Amino acid sequence: MSEIMVVAEHRQGEIRPEVLELITAATELKQQKACTVSVVIIAQNPQAFIAGVSMAGVDEVITVTSPTNEFQPDTYKAALFALIESRNPSLVLIPHSVDGWGYAPALGATGKYGFTTDVFGIKYDGDDLVTTRAAYKEKVYIEQDFPGKDTVVLTVRGGSFNPAEQAASPNVTSFDMPDVIAHSQHKQFIEPEDTGDVDIAQSEFMLSIGRGIAEESNVEQFEELADTVGATLGCSRPLADSGWLPKSRQVGQSGKTVGNCKLYIAMGISGSVQHMAGMKHVENIIAVNTDPEASIMSIAKYGIVADIFDIAEELPAHFE
Repeated sequence: MSEIMVVAEHRQGEIRPEVLELITAATELKQQKACTVSVVIIAQNPQAFIAGVSMAGVDEVITVTSPTNEFQPDTYKAALFALIESRNPSLVLIPHSVDGWGYAPALGATGKYGFTTDVFGIKYDGDDLVTTRAAYKEKVYIEQDFPGKDTVVLTVRGGSFNPAEQAASPNVTSFDMPDVIAHSQHKQFIEPEDTGDVDIAQSEFMLSIGRGIAEESNVEQFEELADTVGATLGCSRPLADSGWLPKSRQVGQSGKTVGNCKLYIAMGISGSVQHMAGMKHVENIIAVNTDPEASIMSIAKYGIVADIFDIAEELPAHFE
């Protein structure tokens, strides 16, 4: 029977929320194809994290005692490579995080495994694994398969699956940490400075901007517009990734869900699945886009086919 292996990322003594999402993904795949689900904990004291990953659907928790409790990419790569070569899992799920980026590509290349990153859809088509990820700056979604690969390693985008909630009592086993030479050393955690930014999840009126603003210099115009109409300014993922607005302003699967929002104005946002996951529940959505076929129009209560800059110039006059 094949095995799906989930890597349990942890930080400062706590299991990362994305791990519970990966457990859900694994257990859903388990329903499609007969397999077992294991969770790997790599830590100086892995026993401290067992309870946090002991969820329904998990058959086994594998503990690996490492020299340090904090993340170290060479340690994770060496431990997982040894585990994969020993157990030959069909699928390895890793959070698409700053830690995951540090070792997952090297792991895939070392073992010549099937590999792709930032996936948000995983399924079996018969015996073939098929993943979904974005391409061309989220303009299209592509499906990938991995012919001839016995083991596939994936990094999975946060927010793609609901976190596992039901506790269980899986079997616990251990695996010996292989010898490894670490080329880096954890020194300390430096908390980000408090930007004083708002919590968009609590906002009742959102005005969000996307790639349609074209240039970073245009952000200021929409900041002023949001202030004028009394809205909280949000954005789609490309703007946050580019650093045009803080990550705390991002709406979507890997950003925030605007749970209290009553009115959502989307300006220059095409409507990727990732973005709409964070706002499609809002009762009143107004979409402004030059493309009448943009995906955002399919969920908008009102769609305005127009240039967002023209609307941005006209709208303040109605709030004077």
